[in-house]
Amino acid sequence: MKSMTGYGKAVVCDGELELTVELKSVNHRFLDVATKASRIISAHEDVIRSVIGRYVVRGHVDVFVNYRLLTDSDKKVSVDVGLARGYAEAAKTLREEFPQLHDDFTVTSLMKCAEVLSLEQEPLKEEQLRLLLEKGVSECCVMLDQMRCAEGEKLKEDILKKLGVLRELISQAEKSSSVVVENYREKLTRRIEEALKEVQLDQSRLANEVCFFADKCCIDEELTRLKTHVENAEKIIAQSGAVGKKLDFLVQEFNREANTICSKSSDVQLTQTALDMKNEIEKIREQVQNLE
Repeated sequence: MKSMTGYGKAVVCDGELELTVELKSVNHRFLDVATKASRIISAHEDVIRSVIGRYVVRGHVDVFVNYRLLTDSDKKVSVDVGLARGYAEAAKTLREEFPQLHDDFTVTSLMKCAEVLSLEQEPLKEEQLRLLLEKGVSECCVMLDQMRCAEGEKLKEDILKKLGVLRELISQAEKSSSVVVENYREKLTRRIEEALKEVQLDQSRLANEVCFFADKCCIDEELTRLKTHVENAEKIIAQSGAVGKKLDFLVQEFNREANTICSKSSDVQLTQTALDMKNEIEKIREQVQNLE
């Protein structure tokens, strides 16, 4: 059981090239990888996605990659002689046209002209870069995975605790519902007697009314389903791998049953218990949203 939130960093080198890789993951409905690196690195994004896919099932992962050459620089300065000649001839024309102006055009000035000088770099060795990138992302994913597992254990403990509270609330609701019908019978009997006074109470009609009320407010099925959902949630949490989507579906079922209990309830205590259920279910939902 893992959280979708984590961070990992790794620095790898092979004597010629050094890569610094950082991964940061947050919640997301599915696996979404965003690479933030130079064009040279981004060209090998397939390697990055492939490695991350071995460790991460769900979550948005930002990837940061920087590289540094450890050998002498292989950058070269090139001169566009033809373009430089054009600038020099243009300067000569302007000097002849405006002799009264001071001429400070020098070689240094010429070097500053646009595109006269250009910086070229030998491309990195493709296979060397791919192998080092795979190693760096793998080491980073191990650290990321460790953090996600550690956070997942904390979430697991918290969710199980909240499921325990929900189980207690279900027991409270069972106790409240068991006396709701009898309370209704007594209250209805008292009202009829106060209203009709000396008229004899029709027990059969009273029984029919109570039965109708009992059927209308019965929440036995909802409570049974809630208990089953709690048991299923605990079984899912005990599983390995990505369980976030399964638990998210169960939480929706929790809410459906709690809402039905609220709508059926005519008892203040039972209604309050159902509202407490909804509050606890919402807390569970918030934690489940963080699970892979």
